[in-house]
Amino acid sequence: MKPNIFNVSDARLAAKKRMPKIMFDYIDGAAGDEYTCEQNTSVLDRIRLQPRVFINVENRSLKKNFLEQQWDLPFGIAPMGMCNLTWPGADQMLASAATRYNIPLGLSTMASSNIETTWDRAGERAWFQLYVGQSEEIAFDMVQRAETCGYETLILTVDVPMVALRPRERRNGFQAPLRIGPKQFFDFATHPQWSIRTLLTGVPKVANNEGSDNNKGEKFVRNESRGKVDWRFLDRLRDRWKGNLVIKGVLSPEDAVTIKNAGADGLYVSNHGGRQLDSAPTAIEMLPIIRRAVGESFPIIFDSGVRNGEGVVKALAYGADFVMLGRALLYGIGGGGSQGLTAVIDLFIQQIDTALAQIGRTDINTIDKHVLVEKYASMVLER
Repeated sequence: MKPNIFNVSDARLAAKKRMPKIMFDYIDGAAGDEYTCEQNTSVLDRIRLQPRVFINVENRSLKKNFLEQQWDLPFGIAPMGMCNLTWPGADQMLASAATRYNIPLGLSTMASSNIETTWDRAGERAWFQLYVGQSEEIAFDMVQRAETCGYETLILTVDVPMVALRPRERRNGFQAPLRIGPKQFFDFATHPQWSIRTLLTGVPKVANNEGSDNNKGEKFVRNESRGKVDWRFLDRLRDRWKGNLVIKGVLSPEDAVTIKNAGADGLYVSNHGGRQLDSAPTAIEMLPIIRRAVGESFPIIFDSGVRNGEGVVKALAYGADFVMLGRALLYGIGGGGSQGLTAVIDLFIQQIDTALAQIGRTDINTIDKHVLVEKYASMVLER
């Protein structure tokens, strides 16, 4: 039965009821007191768009050309770890959605599906996101696997030198790999749909790290240090990877300029959805500052706090070229499986399309600072 999802809050509530608490809190939670996570959305919500009238907006287009590919929508699927914990088969649902809607799919190093399987499912729509742990050999082996498959875009995430303390995960006893004690057993027993399907399909595990030829039997350790990535590593990766190289987790304009000068093909402005540093600035506040620092033409992706289609429009107006969605899509899956995911994506499409009409634009590519109420436009670069 198709879930009644009329906004992302509906999807979140449905997911909260349908998922085990430990799994819901894993996707819904954030670092520290979750202040930055909340601010990501509230600051974005406070930005005002300027309605316009007497403009013919009958025919509208949401198609976007980004990183030398034509996409049917101005947003894609952010790389997220262990999505199959949300609902069994979530990775397959996301890949199917990427194909159906012609949008990019970010595959995380920490995904439940491996590089090869995801390429088979999504093909050229798949982008690979790389974490580098203690072993650079394993990291470069994954890069080689992605290249062999045909991936054209590599996203290096650099804002997780250490996995942050996330209180909800600690209270629930969340660990990867999963360990089940009395508390978790009761949680799973009271959510039989999720539990039975998970038992039938197999408990999700990280599929990429342990699939490396250079693993040498090392087991995945979620909380291992990832702090050894430095500018010299970026230089080596740039020399090794000939496709598009995007650096994710950038909030500093100084870092952004250095990354651009190091030969990256794009930036990904994000604070990890508030899951890393709870005192970090909101990503939307830093977006126009970083845009000014790197210039008007350097490719920028944005995520963090987007919960509706108007948020996508605002991010584009603030200087992003493309937006990625994360939690909102997982809420849809958690609340209603593939139908819930479709409902959320369709909702974003309708909201973006309606917003275009209201602000007097017919083409998503024409979004600029002038669609903002004046006081919100003052900090944005003229493009």
